[in-house]
Amino acid sequence: MHTDRFSRFIIPIVLCLFSISCVNRTTKQELSPSSKLVSANPESSGFSAERLNRIDTLLQEAVDSAWVKNVTAYISRHGRIVYHQSFGYTNEENTVPLSDESIFRIASQTKAITSVAVMMLFEEGKFLLGDPVSKYIPEFSNPGVIQTFNDKDTTFTTIPAVSEITIRDLLTHTSGIGYLAIGSPMMKSIYYKNGFPAFFGSHETSLDELIPKLAKMPLEHQPGEKFTYGMNTDVLGYLVEVVSGKPLDEFFRTRIFEPLDMNDTYFYLPKEKKDQLVPVYTLNDIDHPIILSGPDDNKIHTEYPLLDGTFFSGGAGLSASIGDYGKFLQMMLNKGVYDGKRILARRTVELMTTDQIGDLDFRNGNGFGLGFEVFSKKGELIFGQTEGSFAWGGYWGTTYWADPKEDLVAMIFVNQRPVKKGDIHNKFKVLVYQALDD
Repeated sequence: MHTDRFSRFIIPIVLCLFSISCVNRTTKQELSPSSKLVSANPESSGFSAERLNRIDTLLQEAVDSAWVKNVTAYISRHGRIVYHQSFGYTNEENTVPLSDESIFRIASQTKAITSVAVMMLFEEGKFLLGDPVSKYIPEFSNPGVIQTFNDKDTTFTTIPAVSEITIRDLLTHTSGIGYLAIGSPMMKSIYYKNGFPAFFGSHETSLDELIPKLAKMPLEHQPGEKFTYGMNTDVLGYLVEVVSGKPLDEFFRTRIFEPLDMNDTYFYLPKEKKDQLVPVYTLNDIDHPIILSGPDDNKIHTEYPLLDGTFFSGGAGLSASIGDYGKFLQMMLNKGVYDGKRILARRTVELMTTDQIGDLDFRNGNGFGLGFEVFSKKGELIFGQTEGSFAWGGYWGTTYWADPKEDLVAMIFVNQRPVKKGDIHNKFKVLVYQALDD
């Protein structure tokens, strides 16, 4: 009698606890770095679906008001995709809607991928971050730093650098190497005079031709002295080729893209993918978007992903779908592993996403890691990205960040220069955080 009463009350409790345990194990499995990204109800990841609709309103207004021709945005949290929407059209006749599978020129978002490739080789013991680059690319020996510059004829004098450029200097953009298309007027003049292309938008040269030539150009300042955004990551792309013995596109494909199932990311698109590429738009005289034909005002051509090129710009050469880049960032958020495949060690990811430049002047008080902007306590006050978030963007209008504290990835992509109205990139940042509901 007592046994029957015991069984009647205890067995259901045990079954209930077992059921809860199974649910917990399933939840943990879904959130595991061994899992793939999956689409899910926003509420399951702590978002308000109603508040996420405000992003729809923002982006649809941008298209309807002709501030942009098209735009796509993406949010994932806890390994679940809670927002992935596309708005607008890819042609001027408004007959081809933008697709979630559309491919965008991601330009400087290439830098994060190149930086990961470098750190993979670092993990294999191929070099140390403090090694001089000249140890692997001898042309970088004995660099000179500009002392005087005559802007009338672009002549200059140099003094010897007090130290050689290190691999860490390249990863943190503190080497003194400038940019051609978007750098200082002084460095642009010097690079143009010496016949350098814009580095992205180029296709007929190669890294082994261009980087040794770049090594002989003067530095804008002493290595380690300042943060100067420049062609550092293109040098790193060549370093990957030299150390690995593989072309950069092959290294990316076999070591990063295939393991992460990034099937829409390329330097040069295969024939069957070319229709997925979004045109680059600019603005006409009434500030409405029109397709950009020919080079832009920085002499950068837009058709490079469609060509059969040989130049693999580690700084800005890739094109990708937003979903592909989401997998890459999820790997970083997962401390180096995605879908059961480890790309980097946990500690390496921590090094990359920790400020490496200290008191050197950067924007909004943020720091810079090994390939990423890293948000500070001061920086998080502007749009909400939590301290420790890591981020960057691309020349044609793509932006991303990953927030380890909130365990989320967010991106907004356009291919348009400029985007003058609506401030959609920054408003998107605000709307991501206002939709959190946990």
